[in-house]
Amino acid sequence: MSKKFTIEEVAKHQQSDDCWIIIHDKIYDVSKFLDDHPGGKKVLLKAAGADASKQFDAFHSPTVLTKIASKYLIGEVGVAEEEPASAAETDDVVDQNPLQVGEAYGDMVPFGDPMWYQDWYSPYYNDSHRAVRQVVRDFVEREIMPFTHEWDEAKAMPREIYAKAAKAGILASVVGHVDPEYIPYELPGGVKPEDFDSFHHIIVADELSRCASGGVTWGLIGGLGIGLPPVIHFGSKYLKDKVVKECLAGTKNICLAITEPSGGSDVAGLQTEAKDMGDHYVVNGEKKWITNGTFADYFTVAVRTGEAGFNGISFLLLERGMPGISTRQMNCSGVWPSGTAYITFEDVKVPKENLIGKENKGFKYIMQNFNSERMGIVIQANRFARVCVEESIKYAHKRKTFGKRLVDHPVIRNKLAHMIRQVEATHAWMESLAYQTMNMPVEIQAIRLGGPIALCKAQSTQTFEYCAREAAQIFGGLSYTRGGQGEKVERLYREVRAFAIPGGSEEIMLDLGVRQAVKVGTFMGAKM
Repeated sequence: MSKKFTIEEVAKHQQSDDCWIIIHDKIYDVSKFLDDHPGGKKVLLKAAGADASKQFDAFHSPTVLTKIASKYLIGEVGVAEEEPASAAETDDVVDQNPLQVGEAYGDMVPFGDPMWYQDWYSPYYNDSHRAVRQVVRDFVEREIMPFTHEWDEAKAMPREIYAKAAKAGILASVVGHVDPEYIPYELPGGVKPEDFDSFHHIIVADELSRCASGGVTWGLIGGLGIGLPPVIHFGSKYLKDKVVKECLAGTKNICLAITEPSGGSDVAGLQTEAKDMGDHYVVNGEKKWITNGTFADYFTVAVRTGEAGFNGISFLLLERGMPGISTRQMNCSGVWPSGTAYITFEDVKVPKENLIGKENKGFKYIMQNFNSERMGIVIQANRFARVCVEESIKYAHKRKTFGKRLVDHPVIRNKLAHMIRQVEATHAWMESLAYQTMNMPVEIQAIRLGGPIALCKAQSTQTFEYCAREAAQIFGGLSYTRGGQGEKVERLYREVRAFAIPGGSEEIMLDLGVRQAVKVGTFMGAKM
């Protein structure tokens, strides 16, 4: 139990060698921290012996309390505990908000979470989804968020986080449906594999993205979420047995290697060659901007095995230990811990049994993989946009300019309103698309949903870009400084392009969406 001190007792400690302060009813002895305080010792001495909560909130991120300040915590404000009220005295007390009709979840910052978290009705979610939400949120707040800035600055994540995420069931939750024999740990919330639907998957990716780092999110699930599904859906039993369980247990990493220095969206033009040598292939070529490529153990690689164009592409599984594979980390604007790699293949000998699916059918597999990849980008980008909304609303309530809070200025409320309307519209569209994936026949999803998902991908990244920009304006100079109160906004602003370009650039997505809509409409008898 924390030791309690009265305000009068705290007030006695106002000297440079005996300095206590109060922050949110917690008492800190900062005597040994005075010389290390970035703002100088006099700032702390001015608040010595008193409540410094307002000053702290104005200039610090809440994470300071859980990381730096925790070592100086000595107690809390209070007096000896009184006898608790008897049951008879409390039974008739009703503590219910008259506006609340169901369950409210989270901090309830307006639009800081999806609407169904904030006591709104939804047809998509049930108790199993709420259970998954709780498990993943607890994991992220305990194992990821306290370390996000540290990992981002280090441009790397500790190996143990993969094992922890695996044991929480998270890794097996981001690769689509997996046969139970390959799932090493229980899925989040104890949901059975056959009951784990598209909305469970959304919740996992969405909650992970609350860390506000594309680098950490991608570092954990980026390569896995797009590199393993081709093996799961099209690979032989030999390849599944070799790769799937290890990757879902967090002991091995995998990546998807399609993009090349010569082109990204033009998949049909890829040049990396796999020459048939009888019982094996010899692979030569280069791949660029490959997520998780610097630390991947396995590479799901698109190669040319046949004629030019769509019909000559295959998927091969390459392994880190194969001679001739070299990787190096690229210096990118953002997503630093995700291990973005430049990969070179020089006379890599690959056994024929490492062919994923059928030879020269790789383009079909790539196209089927794109829908889930793009939906993943939609989920992440829109949560990042939502983080910008949440952070902006919270900051606007404590920052004062010209004698009043930012939120009391109409121009700031206007910015927030435009951010909110785009985030909520995108989220609703994403949920509608997810519902289609659960009910539409699988064999027509690539054709029917490819265009709308492409459009939603462009919508999500443009929403993300808009919200990151507006949040940066609201935060001002804090959004231009790594770390501190503007940490999340600064980082997300740098990472926008990492979502607007991969998985199909916005220009390609917008064009594809309209072309697909016209084709499908024509086939279905549209009168245009």
